[in-house]
Amino acid sequence: MGCCSGRCTLIFLCSLQLLAALERQIFDFLGFQWAPILGNFLQIIVVILGLFGTIQFRPRYIVVYTVWTALWVTWNVFIICFYLEVGGLSKETDLMTFNISMHRSWWREHGPGCIRRVVRPSAPGILEDYSYVSVTGCIIDFQYLEVIHSAIQILLSLIGFVYACYVISIFMEEEDSFDFIGGLDTYSYRQPPQEHVELKPVKPVGRSK
Repeated sequence: MGCCSGRCTLIFLCSLQLLAALERQIFDFLGFQWAPILGNFLQIIVVILGLFGTIQFRPRYIVVYTVWTALWVTWNVFIICFYLEVGGLSKETDLMTFNISMHRSWWREHGPGCIRRVVRPSAPGILEDYSYVSVTGCIIDFQYLEVIHSAIQILLSLIGFVYACYVISIFMEEEDSFDFIGGLDTYSYRQPPQEHVELKPVKPVGRSK
């Protein structure tokens, strides 16, 4: 019963993590955030692997999921520090795009309540196709939306890590008990006897006269 409830809970958590990663991947693609895109892609693959291992009773796959979950939590903590500018980090840098482009988070211009206006410069000497983007009226700043996304990922990952360790322990106990019982049943049938009796011909002894 404990194994079933643990497996069902882990399957539910993996499903939530998969949906959350897919949702985050979409908005990171819209914002051309290449570093988070790569991280989300690996997260989706490993969560699917952990989901498959949970359903098919493969503890090794769940071990891979637990190891990656620790790395995923660390990555999301870094993202929180990046957007809150902790430890000398700055959200205005191009770190999330690998310095390939100057794109920022998609939520910066499309957050709840944000009004995006394109302002074309009127000063002479500036190219006509060059424009400024003005964003006003945002209910919540984009960096806090990114922090909320990372916090949700951390929460789901920590709970999933705990249940994954629990399911692994249950699977290992069941495998040990199965091997022990099966070994007792098959040992006497399959194993050859350890002691061999060698038969030799006996020469007849003549009667003494």
